[in-house]
Amino acid sequence: MTSEAKKFLIVAGESSGDMHGSGLVSAIKKIHPNCDFKGLGGKRMREAGVKTFYDIDRMGAVGLVEVLADLPHYLNVYRKLVLEIKSGNYDAVILIDYPTLNLRLAKICHKYSYPVFFFISPQVWAWRKGRIKQIKQTVDKIFVIFPFEETILKKEGVNVEFVGHPFVETVKASMTREEAMKKFLLDPNKKTIGLLPGSRNNEIKFLLDLMINSASEIKKNLERSQFILPVANTLDIIAIRKRLKLSPVEIRVVDGQSYDVINCCDFLIIASGSATLEAGLLGCPMVIVYKLNWITYWLARILVKIKLYGLVNIVAGEEVATELIQSKATVKNITKEALNILTNSKKEESLRHRLLQIRDSLGESGVLDRVAMGILDFLEKQRRYEKISI
Repeated sequence: MTSEAKKFLIVAGESSGDMHGSGLVSAIKKIHPNCDFKGLGGKRMREAGVKTFYDIDRMGAVGLVEVLADLPHYLNVYRKLVLEIKSGNYDAVILIDYPTLNLRLAKICHKYSYPVFFFISPQVWAWRKGRIKQIKQTVDKIFVIFPFEETILKKEGVNVEFVGHPFVETVKASMTREEAMKKFLLDPNKKTIGLLPGSRNNEIKFLLDLMINSASEIKKNLERSQFILPVANTLDIIAIRKRLKLSPVEIRVVDGQSYDVINCCDFLIIASGSATLEAGLLGCPMVIVYKLNWITYWLARILVKIKLYGLVNIVAGEEVATELIQSKATVKNITKEALNILTNSKKEESLRHRLLQIRDSLGESGVLDRVAMGILDFLEKQRRYEKISI
């Protein structure tokens, strides 16, 4: 493989993409230390050496209504990235998840003859299957994280490779449960309930008060209980602390360290999303909740063709963790589910065991190394082909 330096434009639009993007950049640099990266990302990607034109802190809106509320910013980000693509200053473009923006960028990249790599597929198995045709036309290679995605895309003639899920190697607690309890000043003789309202500001808007009120109700019914909330690095922890000052129940706030928090919890009240799979891999029982703007919700009901919403349940192929979506996401329902698990040790242990089995379907470790090698191998083969053609 040539040691020639490569310039990459890399685009991630939210917290999980920032995490995966930083790991991928590091994996590529292990092979070629002199590669250069610019694009859209967050703190982790910057720490990995990516020069970001914009931060992802305002890129996490969910749904049409929420995006329209901050449309000028989204347009500015899009225009800047388009200008970068048109500049011709890059050897390839790496797009991570975030399909609403990234599939548009893939189309432009294809127009300007950039090699385009997509890591973490749009959820074509859930909605908008027409995107498969667009992926086939504009993406040179897509690396997917679930085996069923490879089956779907390969059937349609897409250049796809199942590489496994990065969570298999990244989702690990850094300390034992006992060490975490001590660090977070938690009482080991009490039931510990984690509140995970998500990493986006609009998730905090719809879910934080619901979780606080549910915690208060659980406390009334289960006196020997305590609550902890890890704050994602995409959120303002000071603002979260201010809101919790009005809470009727004490909730310990932790800056990040979500895996260690989950590892010391007996139960989680958690927003639907990738965090549910992380919690599943750590074997923590949970109830999955989600609420959206009603217009966004009804649009999603029309477009989304799946019966399960929580990623942990989708991977498991069944509703392992109870889902309370939109009107079902109430204090009464959340409290009932929490008490149902926390007061039944056999049920709690059975749920932990079922969740831990999910890891077996997510592939082996070394995911990001495989993606990095796949990208660099593709570019090397392309270089050799162009050299022979000349």
